[in-house]
Amino acid sequence: MRTAVIGGGIVGVSTALTLRRSGHDVVLIERGDLGMGCSYGNGGAISPDFCVPLAMPGMLKRVPRWFSDPLGPLVVRWRHLPAAMPWLVRWVLQGRDIAKVRANSAAMRSLHRDALADYRTLLAGEYGQLIETTGQIYVWQHDRSGPVESLARQLRLEQGVEARSLTGSEIRSLDPHLDVRYDKGLFFPENGHTIDPLGLVRALAARYAAEGGQVVRDEFRRFELRESRAVAAQCAQGRHEADAFVIATGVDGARMARGLGDRVSMQAERGYHVMLPDPGVRPAIKISNRDHMFGLTPMAQGVRISGTVEIASADAPADYRRAQALLTRARQMYPGLNGQDASFWMGSRPSTPDSLPVIDRARAARNVIYAFGHGHSGLTGAPMTARMAAALLAQERPPIDPNPYRAARFH
Repeated sequence: MRTAVIGGGIVGVSTALTLRRSGHDVVLIERGDLGMGCSYGNGGAISPDFCVPLAMPGMLKRVPRWFSDPLGPLVVRWRHLPAAMPWLVRWVLQGRDIAKVRANSAAMRSLHRDALADYRTLLAGEYGQLIETTGQIYVWQHDRSGPVESLARQLRLEQGVEARSLTGSEIRSLDPHLDVRYDKGLFFPENGHTIDPLGLVRALAARYAAEGGQVVRDEFRRFELRESRAVAAQCAQGRHEADAFVIATGVDGARMARGLGDRVSMQAERGYHVMLPDPGVRPAIKISNRDHMFGLTPMAQGVRISGTVEIASADAPADYRRAQALLTRARQMYPGLNGQDASFWMGSRPSTPDSLPVIDRARAARNVIYAFGHGHSGLTGAPMTARMAAALLAQERPPIDPNPYRAARFH
C-alpha cells in the first residue's frame, strides 16, 4: 500500500517509520526541515505516567488571573479572545464534569503507558543515547493540598501511577543544587526524558530512510477527492498519489480536517523555552516547578527551561518577556544558573479541550487518518499514535480503545 504521511514532527516521523516496518510504501511530506516545530522546542518529557488532564475542576475561578498577569503561567491575549472563546468554553466544561475528567485521564494513560518501551523498539541501539529513564520530579514551595491536587493524586492512583511523596531532604538527595525552599515534591520513577528532542526526530527519520522510506519537501495544499476517497495530495510543487494518507501536522490538522467534513476543536496553545548552553549548574533529572508550571530539563546542548500557556493565534508575534520570566524563576530555583548566551523560542502546541489527540478516519475520505492534537504530550503520545494509525489502515483491532480519540466527539 502506498501511504503518504503529511507532517514531519515526532508524530509524523514515528508513524512513517511504523508504517514502513508494517510493509507500506511510505512517502513523508514535510514543508520544512523534519522536527523543527514543537518537536524541536518542547521540554523533552517522555511521561508514561502523564494522566492528569489540563481541564480540571475550578478552572472558571481562575479566569480573572488569566487576564491580570501577562507573564503568568497561563494568559489569554485579549485580541484573540473572541476566536478562542468556543474552545475555552469547551475546556472549562470538560473540567466541570468529573466523569469526563476520569475518562480523559484513563485515555491519556492508555495512550502514554507504553511510550518508553515503544521508543526502545523504534530506536533499537540508539535508545540509550537519546533517552534517559531517571524519572521526573515535581516540586512546590507552597502547600498545594487543595481539591485540584487531591483529585490529581486520586487520578494517578486510579491509573496505577507510582508517584512517591518527597520531603525536602529527599528532594535534595535527588537534586542537590535545588534551592532549599522547594521542600515539597513528588517523584515519578517510571518517567524519562530525551536529552535531544530534535536528535530524537532525526534518529527516527534516519532509520525510516535507511529502511526504504521516502521524504519529500513540499507544502500541502489540499486533497484530491474521488468517490469518498482521497486519491492525491495537491502540494505547492506537485501532486502526490497514494492509497492512504495520514495527517500529522499538529496545529494545522484542524484546518485540514475541516476540508474533510470534520470540525475539531483546536487551539494554538503557545509555549516558550529558554536554552542555556553553559548553565553552570544542571538539574540532576527533569524537574517541574508546580507553583509556576514550568520545567527544567538537562539536555545534551545544556539546560532547557520550558513551559507557560499562552492562548493566542499561532501567527501572533511572540512575547519573549514570557521566556525571560521563565529564566528569572529558574534562577530562583537554581541561584547559580548562568544565563549567558541564552536563546529563546516559541511554538504552538496543538491542543484540544480534553487533552486528547484526534486519531480517527476522516468523515469525507475514509482512507485519510487523523493523527494530531497532542498538546503537551506529543513526544509521549507519538509511538502509540503511530501504532493506532497503522492498525486503522490495516483494518485491524487497535492496540487500545480508539473511541476516546474520535473526531466525532467535537461534532
